[in-house]
Amino acid sequence: MNARRDVFQAIADPTRREIIHLLSEEPMNLNALADHFAISRPAVSQQIKVLEECGMVEVSQKGRERFCRIQPASLVPAFLWIEQYRKLWEDRIDSFEEYLMELKEKQSINATDKRRTK
Repeated sequence: MNARRDVFQAIADPTRREIIHLLSEEPMNLNALADHFAISRPAVSQQIKVLEECGMVEVSQKGRERFCRIQPASLVPAFLWIEQYRKLWEDRIDSFEEYLMELKEKQSINATDKRRTK
């Protein structure tokens, strides 16, 4: 058996991110999940296996069907890691917005000056 994977391995793949999104809306069986993708059911099962190893998805057997349910608490480490950079990105976005406003103001002043000189 592989060493336990982590949430970052889970969210690194776009298919797994889409599976997480779908399961965040409602639990689904493997066939219903597979219907959302242009890959084979075994390929979807492999992605579910990775998510299960990461602790992000719980798979339970009900009759002949396997149902998948998201384990939202498993996303906490990713959230905490991202959150530490939120202030940095907000500051950069604010700074960029101020720069754009300055450019817009300069363009407006230049346009007014050109109209006056005509």
